[in-house]
Amino acid sequence: MFSGIVEGMGTVLAIEKERENVHLTLSCNFISELKIDQSLSHNGVCLTVVRKDDTSYTVTAIMETLLKSNLGLLKVGDKVNLERSMMINGRLDGHIVQGHVDQTAVCSRIEESDGSWYFTFNYDFDIDKARQGYMTVEKGSATVNGVSLTVVNSKDDSFQVAIIPYTYENTNFHTFNVGSVVNLEFDIIGKYLSRLASYK
Repeated sequence: MFSGIVEGMGTVLAIEKERENVHLTLSCNFISELKIDQSLSHNGVCLTVVRKDDTSYTVTAIMETLLKSNLGLLKVGDKVNLERSMMINGRLDGHIVQGHVDQTAVCSRIEESDGSWYFTFNYDFDIDKARQGYMTVEKGSATVNGVSLTVVNSKDDSFQVAIIPYTYENTNFHTFNVGSVVNLEFDIIGKYLSRLASYK
């Protein structure tokens, strides 16, 4: 379980394919605090640390993860948003994030607004999935590349988020261009409510 508050960015050092799996080796500024078998969010995807040394660690992404996320598009040198699992006695500064990416979206517009930025994302809309909560709502929460954000201008197949300078500089939002592919996780509470409503 995560909160969508990114702790830092990791750098991809190596990518190794093994059959349908991909092993990603990264460095980060809290490498000494990581442990084997620990859960860590990578651009919003929960992955398990399988190897570690003093300067790097490795996680494995399976085919299902690669199909539903942008991890298969990563290249050596890319920056990845990282978050360790939420501590049970901590404050929930973002929202409840599972680390289970639902689908990807494409950045379609970036607007600077007097020191902040508005990013517009488009995603494939499916009415049946929307009825199960796979959608955004105005002023609701969504996770983009592991970052907990408030939705504005919610439409069937797109939404915007406003990014303050701190978030822009301390996540990989500053690397986005029009056409960048990002990971989306829709709000789990919305999914449960949508499912319950379907039984009426």
